[in-house]
Amino acid sequence: MGSEVARSALILACAAGAFGAMDDLDKRVTHGYADSNGVKIHYAALGEGPLVVLIHGFPDFWFSWRHQMEALAKSRRVVAMDLRGYNLSDKPKGIDNYDMRLLVGDVAAVIRANGGGKAVVVGHDWGGAIAWQTAMHMPDLVDRLVIVNLPHPRGLMRELARNPRQQANSQYARDFQKPDAHRKLSAEKLADMAPAEVRDRYVEAFRRSDFEAMLQYYKRNYPREPYTEPEGEPVRVKVPVLQFHGMRDWALLPGALDGTWQWVDGGYALVTIPNAGHWAHWDAAEEVTRKLAAWLDGR
Repeated sequence: MGSEVARSALILACAAGAFGAMDDLDKRVTHGYADSNGVKIHYAALGEGPLVVLIHGFPDFWFSWRHQMEALAKSRRVVAMDLRGYNLSDKPKGIDNYDMRLLVGDVAAVIRANGGGKAVVVGHDWGGAIAWQTAMHMPDLVDRLVIVNLPHPRGLMRELARNPRQQANSQYARDFQKPDAHRKLSAEKLADMAPAEVRDRYVEAFRRSDFEAMLQYYKRNYPREPYTEPEGEPVRVKVPVLQFHGMRDWALLPGALDGTWQWVDGGYALVTIPNAGHWAHWDAAEEVTRKLAAWLDGR
């Protein structure tokens, strides 16, 4: 019984520490907006030094990177953005406003708003897809590239064309591509993916978001049936790439990672995390943060 009391006290102390750290992060970040051809893109910034831009996925917002921001901001300016359609960023109407070209332009706008030059670009899920494309099509803006749980687009397209299990596990994306799919979403339902201690923060952010806009990413950019393998020569990634993948990710299976090295010219490092799922930067926050910081520092 005594050990249970001690255990409960420890859990409460850890939870209080986590809340305190998150409250402290909220107080210390500065908020800003980048102008992306008339669309305002919100970001939260911390620290000074070389620029790191963090891009979240679905469903999420800038706070996704809370674990990594603290560590990276010790020697860098760390900027976590809200994708268009989410939280405090603008939410333009219409599927064409979510074309990948414009999403890459949003990253460019955030880099310009924070001094310009080159940035380390880090992305998870849809943020990872945008990060890959930014490195491919705006290489002058990218110093290094970090991807969390989003295979190279050619690898994903290959698996969708060849792998029945990936096809089956992508049913959620086909459902999201249906015309009225956003009507089935709610802030509370989406926030169920977040840890209990930050769930209320996610409910608040999703209530400020536009569910139809969230799903435009899938309708405009995710491959549609019949799935086919990519043709022609790929646009090569010229910068060094560090890729993390939680192996328990049911939506993006690890087979899509095979052969990624052949599309990257700047050096490629892959870290697979057996016990992490789709949000590897949460599930293995300490490992991801430590290895990311070491890679950026050349250790």
